[in-house]
Amino acid sequence: MVSRPAPASAALPPTAGGDVPPGFDAFGRAVLEDVRDAVFLQDAAGVLRWANPAARMLTGDIEPKLHPVAETPTSGVSPRAGGSATRTPAGQLSGHVEVAGHRHPARVRAVPGGWHAWTIVGPEGESVSPRRHVGDFLAGAGPRLAAARGRHGTARVIAELAAAALAETVFVLLPTTRGRWEWWSCETPAAHGHGRIRRVPPQVAPVLAATFGAVGRPQPVLVPAAEVATLPSIVADRFAGHSEVTVVSLGPSASAGVTGALLLGRRADPEFGGDQDRAVVEFAKAAGAALANAQRYARQEEATRGLETTLRPIDPPELAGTRFETWYEPAGGVLAVGGDFYDVLPHDDGSAFLVLGDICGKGAEAAALTGRVRHALTALAMVERDGRTLLRLLNELLIAGGSSRFATLVLGTATPTDEGVALTLASGGHPAPLIVRHAGGVEEVTVPGTLVGISPQARFAEATVRLGPGDMCLLYTDGITEARNRHDPSELFGDDRLRAVLTAAAGQPAREVVRQLRQAVRDWLGSSAHDDIAVLAVECAD
Repeated sequence: MVSRPAPASAALPPTAGGDVPPGFDAFGRAVLEDVRDAVFLQDAAGVLRWANPAARMLTGDIEPKLHPVAETPTSGVSPRAGGSATRTPAGQLSGHVEVAGHRHPARVRAVPGGWHAWTIVGPEGESVSPRRHVGDFLAGAGPRLAAARGRHGTARVIAELAAAALAETVFVLLPTTRGRWEWWSCETPAAHGHGRIRRVPPQVAPVLAATFGAVGRPQPVLVPAAEVATLPSIVADRFAGHSEVTVVSLGPSASAGVTGALLLGRRADPEFGGDQDRAVVEFAKAAGAALANAQRYARQEEATRGLETTLRPIDPPELAGTRFETWYEPAGGVLAVGGDFYDVLPHDDGSAFLVLGDICGKGAEAAALTGRVRHALTALAMVERDGRTLLRLLNELLIAGGSSRFATLVLGTATPTDEGVALTLASGGHPAPLIVRHAGGVEEVTVPGTLVGISPQARFAEATVRLGPGDMCLLYTDGITEARNRHDPSELFGDDRLRAVLTAAAGQPAREVVRQLRQAVRDWLGSSAHDDIAVLAVECAD
């Protein structure tokens, strides 16, 4: 028999005939695909025609060479090279499969049609599977664990990864409310499950209870069959027929806030041989860290959403004879809020306090100061109507608070009248309000004032304007005028473009004016970053 090596990845021809062993059908191929032993099929001419997945894992991209040693048709004993002998069943050959200079002992069995099946064996003739390396497994698992999101997604990925390498049946158990465990399972091939079960008392399942309470380095522990049987049937039944069930803690430390456990059931030999325990321990550490990160992220997400709910401006109330339109778009970041804000607070007499402001900076720190300013103005506006006094009091509060940040604001009162809406406005260093007349034209409301929160000697002014039917007053932050062009970042949107957009939209409802302004700014920005943007339009209803 002469070996003519072919690539180990060579595919078995799809049709029967001289290219496959007689009788080698889809069933036979499926069986060989699933066995853990490395198996090669060699045709009558000595050409390697096919290799199963275990064999391909062994060889990788390297072409193996098949070296027969001797045949023993009757004695059952065949000599090895060098004069030694190996005991083999009658009618079999022994040999070696050479991969990159390393020779793996093989058992060679004759099959119909002059073909031979080569199976890698151990030194005493036992079958061996090419062992995976623990480092390779962990290297592949790491990115998937890091990419998992949330408690549910992370636990599911842990079960998938463990079922692919550590066990045939895997359960991830995490404590949940009302004395229950939440579980995620995976069985090869990729059968997933998820649910909740009652917790088993420590006196009934002491090994499992000790694992949940364990701290420090995880250690896999055998779970007695009697203890497995005490688990709820949805878990216990899945481990029936397993030769071994082990459990390992997923909590690297008590402070991590994760006290879960990983149940592993195996029917076959361990994937990593003598390194199996190390693979389980290192994977449990990585999985526990991923769960702790997911839990920490969930808490941060909950806190973030709570802050956003508190800090994000709400829709203005309805006011007789007056309509409000808004546009709020914070700069990108963790929080969906920023340093720009607006508020409209109705008074009992039918008027409304309104404010639009811009806190220096952006992001979480600016959002926190925004909350302080809004809360302070809400309280002050309940006892004070004069805009200049409100700005003076707020200025004193910011200076007394020791913040290094300042604010620009425009605030005042909208009062419906028989002729329309009267607006009394005061400004603290903010861009001037713009009046868009229904008949056409854009007017600037000149309201001088200094920045708020900088100097105890700050001075503020107040002005009154009247809106007729269809007229609109636009309050805005500099996130619009300082928006940078998507092609040339040095070019700003500017006051002239803002006025041009408003002039073109004059006579249309405030909703349409704000929509056109938003579209113009977004077209100008493209996908480039921008500062916080806030717009409050006050329209006199027809």
